[in-house]
Amino acid sequence: MNNSDRVNEQSQIESSQATPSRILEVRWAYRWEVYRRLKMLDIQCTCTTNEPLRVYLHSPTTAIQIWSVLRQCGTDRRELIDWLENCWGVKSHSRTRKTDNR
Repeated sequence: MNNSDRVNEQSQIESSQATPSRILEVRWAYRWEVYRRLKMLDIQCTCTTNEPLRVYLHSPTTAIQIWSVLRQCGTDRRELIDWLENCWGVKSHSRTRKTDNR
């Protein structure tokens, strides 16, 4: 991270004082991965060396995206696959119901 990145992050912090921020409890091994993914999603957050990850919550959508990122980083791959397969099953089951009701 160069100095211009730190200045940009500091200005983001100062400009968002009215925005609620939360410190996330993230395993140190995943902290930078979560930080980079949140930045890709344009979620305002800060993470500096030896400091916790701080995320600025702007909306319920932001909270759901954060939950999703944390789930992807902290959950076993097999469990994520099972969850996704279950979602597909629910979706196809609801389509079958709509077709049967016609």
